[in-house]
Amino acid sequence: MAAPVPTEELKKLNVVGANGEHAKPGAADTPTNGMASPDSDDSDEDGEVDAPGVATSTPGAARKKKKKKPKRKKKAPTAQSDPPRVLISQLFPNDNYPAGEEVEYVNENRYRTTSEEKRHLDNLNSDFLRDYRHAAEAHRQVRQWAQRSIKPGWTLTDIANGIEDSVRALVGHEGLEEGDGIVAGMGFPTGLSLNHCAAHYTPNSGNKMVLQADDVMKVDIGVHVGGRIVDSAFTMAFNPQYDNLLAAVKDATNTGVREAGIDVRLGEIGTAIQETMESYEVEINGTTYPVKSIRNLSGHTIDHYSIHGSKSVPIVKSSNATKMEEGDVFAIETFGSTGQGYVRDDGEVSHYAKRGDASHVDLRLSSAKALLRVIDKNFGTLPFCRRYLDRLGQEKYLLGLNSLVANGIVESYPPLVDKKGSYTAQFEHTILLRPNVKEVIMNGREQRSVYDIERTACPFNSIGLSPIIQELRLENRRLMRRRHYPQCCR
Repeated sequence: MAAPVPTEELKKLNVVGANGEHAKPGAADTPTNGMASPDSDDSDEDGEVDAPGVATSTPGAARKKKKKKPKRKKKAPTAQSDPPRVLISQLFPNDNYPAGEEVEYVNENRYRTTSEEKRHLDNLNSDFLRDYRHAAEAHRQVRQWAQRSIKPGWTLTDIANGIEDSVRALVGHEGLEEGDGIVAGMGFPTGLSLNHCAAHYTPNSGNKMVLQADDVMKVDIGVHVGGRIVDSAFTMAFNPQYDNLLAAVKDATNTGVREAGIDVRLGEIGTAIQETMESYEVEINGTTYPVKSIRNLSGHTIDHYSIHGSKSVPIVKSSNATKMEEGDVFAIETFGSTGQGYVRDDGEVSHYAKRGDASHVDLRLSSAKALLRVIDKNFGTLPFCRRYLDRLGQEKYLLGLNSLVANGIVESYPPLVDKKGSYTAQFEHTILLRPNVKEVIMNGREQRSVYDIERTACPFNSIGLSPIIQELRLENRRLMRRRHYPQCCR
């Protein structure tokens, strides 16, 4: 199968400038008679002009041509197009990408904020921060486009392709040349999991599924630059009856981000997340459901070119005493459900990744050997999906792919589902535990800080709850019991 060519929509794309106008064409050529028009910028150029009362040259004599003003170079774009196609590096010259939200450490780690040694160590990470912020800005702009553009009636394939084409355009690596996708591009396939499916679903080629007005869709996007993966997710619902479900999961994720920090025990974060999540309930079609944390899903560390590191952040109460450490990168993600709060593998597999610890295996199938070379050269240990193999022109690869899975070289990630008829939601942020501050890399210029919450009085202490949470809890008096307040009120 041939690699796809740029679409007609991409060919017709117009870049919009900061003032909202389309880019102006270059300076007009000088008229063929060699004289500047009255409105031309060349009219005030130094040249040979006939003074009044002075005789002109005789017919046939050579005339000196006026010097043409050099054409102005087209200015670099200063705003993003719709859909996003302008390189992030053009919008932020000299690799000066915006930082995320920087939060000072507290309590016993407060010294890190003012420590000269810690600031020096942080300055040594300039390449690391540049790549992460580059990826984060691409993610942010694609996410904004997706949130304002996606509507019921879109196919899941169109949604996935729209997001992924935008990511590749913004980082400047289409991923069609050998090794190009390893330089920068998708950190993993775009997750588009509907309703009771919580994670690990992306459409395979030929999928005709259409987003409906009553669906709850988890959109999980990964962007990498130089193997530095930004992992962030949000949930879209078009029916307001799901608002409390989304509010519960968003509040739980923000709780996890606030609690995270150097030397914090992972089990303590899980306890705080569950207390927040399960203080909510949601009414759907006249039936009230408690929102449950999905106990067998968790957040995780992110390693270089590896989306899942060695540490997991539980989203339920846990005795896990492992501590977060300086230099860790965490994806803080939470999942809430109206079902059992437990997921299982079910459905057609779309997500795959080569195992970083895979041992050498003498493969018998020539198709498996050839496919492994393609995976090594184009993805390495980054997750991929079947659509990505199709995009590279691979054909009849399923037998070889299944052989790689069976031999433990490639890991498959089936969709994760709760009870059919239930609804699930997900929100996620990536955080960097830098030596002197915690950086919430996805919180940028347009996003509300998870720390900067205007608070009102709490019945139990002066820290208080956000107005949104208070309104939700006032809707149901049983949630006003003391055990439902955040840990700060206990």
